[in-house]
Amino acid sequence: MIGFSDELTAPTPMALRRRGAPVFATGGLVASAHPLVSSSMLTTLAAGGNAVDAAIAGALTAGVVLPAMTGLGGDLFALVASPSDPEPVAVLSSGISPRGASLDDMRAHAEGDGRLLPQHGPLSPSVPGFVAGMFALHERYGTRPMTELAAPAIRYAADGFPVSPMVARWFPMREELLRRFPCSAAVFLPNGQRPRVGTVLKQPDLARSLAAIAKGGNDVFYRGEIARQIGAYLTANGGAMTAEDFADHEATVTAPLSTTYRGHTVYQTGLPTQGFVNLEALNIIANDDMGTLGVDRAPGIHLMAEALKLSFADRLAYAGDPTVVDAPLDRLLSVDWAASRREQIDPTRANPNVQPGILKPGDTTYLCVIDGDGLMVSLICSISDAFGSGVVAGETGIVLNNRAGHCFSLEEGSPNCYAPGKKPMHTLNCFLVSDEHGTPVMVGGTPGGDGQPQWNLQMLTGLLDAGLDVQEAAELPRWAVWPATYPAELGNPVELRVEAQTDQATIDALAELGHTVNVVPAWSMISGAQLIARDPERHVLVDGSDPRVEGMAEGI
Repeated sequence: MIGFSDELTAPTPMALRRRGAPVFATGGLVASAHPLVSSSMLTTLAAGGNAVDAAIAGALTAGVVLPAMTGLGGDLFALVASPSDPEPVAVLSSGISPRGASLDDMRAHAEGDGRLLPQHGPLSPSVPGFVAGMFALHERYGTRPMTELAAPAIRYAADGFPVSPMVARWFPMREELLRRFPCSAAVFLPNGQRPRVGTVLKQPDLARSLAAIAKGGNDVFYRGEIARQIGAYLTANGGAMTAEDFADHEATVTAPLSTTYRGHTVYQTGLPTQGFVNLEALNIIANDDMGTLGVDRAPGIHLMAEALKLSFADRLAYAGDPTVVDAPLDRLLSVDWAASRREQIDPTRANPNVQPGILKPGDTTYLCVIDGDGLMVSLICSISDAFGSGVVAGETGIVLNNRAGHCFSLEEGSPNCYAPGKKPMHTLNCFLVSDEHGTPVMVGGTPGGDGQPQWNLQMLTGLLDAGLDVQEAAELPRWAVWPATYPAELGNPVELRVEAQTDQATIDALAELGHTVNVVPAWSMISGAQLIARDPERHVLVDGSDPRVEGMAEGI
């Protein structure tokens, strides 16, 4: 059974020491990157809510207690599988760039020697999709009133929450950015000081916005007072987005992307996320014996890293806003495409200059929940960079994302080139797995920008090839091909970043294979993986939570 081991102390092939133990439950299990988020989710389940109710409560709470990661001013993507209809549904909700700003307008404000859009500030946001995504989930699956689900978030915003060590570390990293905008500094640098560990941080304006949205629904945010306030603030401060850009935003509810791997079906979020990168890489390695190569050994890591390089190259060449760009996903996820890309991999040597295949005529938080009835949610939400644009939109208390500035390209001919009214590509993605009978059995994901499809690949191969349990998969030593897709990073020499707790013989062997290996401190990569597996026969749930964040799993 995927994600389970026979005993907690069962020996594994992994050369690392477990730092945490799986959490087991039968009545429901929640997992997130912050204890207060998990608490909000568990409280919702205990009060009779289902998994979607709990996920909404958790996402709203995360927007308060993880303000550098996510919030109402960000985007949201989710996969849901219901026992009554096990074919998963994808909810995709990210917004457009300002309709009133042309490519030339953005080039006039370019940064990085003219290569990059404004990375922060009032020109960097896209229309936030978080709220629409939340209401799309609620309309289709929710059972509890939104006012109830928002109550924990409203309380933590109004009364404050104690800043934890991992939250506190973001304030000095972004202090200069926050000080540029008085509304931002007023919230996150109270009395001109950085919040320290244990500081009770209050966000009363955000509490009022949360309450208004919970009571008034989608229209309050996209066609009402909040949209008007955000538009007016941005216009007054040199931005281009207006309330009119918000007015027609809707979440997309659709079928997810999928592929088969080791007898299981792996589902991923579709465009404009880069979930297909994860699936394409799985397809490329599907005919290799990863169990023998070793998912944590040099031959296996080398193969996965090379497969990801190829998949990222295809993403850069062919993927963009699906309403503008006709990305050939059927072709990119086909068996013959995977076979042709596999032929490009030399098992004895790293390729430093990978090209896209030829077609013939981050910051983020992740959470997941499975309830006692088997309804499961895999949800990821983000404001892009830490504190997003750095802009708190006036008296709304809402931190706006910087997805447009961070992720669009200025390169004409790129499918992800900036254009007015266009959605930028997203690094965000999350997964859901069904067994050989078509029964949904696992949800999982991680934050981490371009690390997401890479670490999702590592965890999936660990689970399906090495037989790891969910906690072992969450604790796998992380590695990442860098750079991958961020415009600000492209052009740098390719390297393979590897956490220091990785076996030294593996690190040495990767270098011998031609990888430029950059060893980073142990447990330091910005992963925050959460995994929940379900045994459909025993109805037992088990969680794995990444020790790299202040994650917490709780069950009933």
